[in-house]
Amino acid sequence: MPFIGTLPERAALFQPQPACDVAVSDAAAWRLNPKHRHVYDKLRVALDAGLRAAPCGVDPRDCGISPGERVFVKPQTNLAGMAIGARSVPADAVPLEPGAFWCELLTGLQTSSDCLVADGESVWLAHTVASQERSGARPLVWEVGVGAALEVQAWLEPLVMDWVHRNLVGYTGICNLELIGGRPIEAHLRGSNGFFDLYGEGFLPAWVALADGAAFRPPPPIPGGYVVSVFGEGELDAALIAAAADHGVSVQVDPHTPDRIAILRCTDKAAGLKVREWILAQGG
Repeated sequence: MPFIGTLPERAALFQPQPACDVAVSDAAAWRLNPKHRHVYDKLRVALDAGLRAAPCGVDPRDCGISPGERVFVKPQTNLAGMAIGARSVPADAVPLEPGAFWCELLTGLQTSSDCLVADGESVWLAHTVASQERSGARPLVWEVGVGAALEVQAWLEPLVMDWVHRNLVGYTGICNLELIGGRPIEAHLRGSNGFFDLYGEGFLPAWVALADGAAFRPPPPIPGGYVVSVFGEGELDAALIAAAADHGVSVQVDPHTPDRIAILRCTDKAAGLKVREWILAQGG
């Protein structure tokens, strides 16, 4: 299958199929794009953004960070779920953890931007913003399609386009850039697969045409919506999934992410949060 790394339960979404191999997972993207693997080095991404960061073993206090200030610790490269192992700790308690690094803790709006790229230049973007509702450090809700809001697009889009221009010379395909407060935290040579359902019918054909070197027409503005994570433990029954559909909420059971029961997609945030409450109540 030309789409590489697709989860079986999501395979039907990835149509039409490209003629060439196209990465859907980070592992496939790393393997298929040897000239641009550097974007998976999160320490390099942080230093490129001008952030204070270093491998674990370098004391943050020697880099001007006060002992009580919190820093973020995470793997320098992690292709099996990029956020796995990430947490914040005081600067004077950074562990000597092989393969990990620390970075100054960022605050502000968390965004995720997918970008179709032609020979190192952005030709289409879709922006998504994390809600303030959290489960630990993880957003409960992502608002997909906020690029249509000029107040977001005006400052976010130039940042993403500049990063692509500087870091993906010669690359054609899709990429994703996650930022907090306008500063990059992670980059991927694949898109935010969980958001594709809300990008509209024109997105996949345009991406495939770009990858195959066919005539490219940018997709129309994306319809957008909300992606709601249900963190916790439990199982879903068919009756609850059907009831959710009656309220305009699609339910994707998630057996792959630790401590996440399901992913909900909807155009009405209130409906998505209501279904989340049902699922958690059932689990309790």
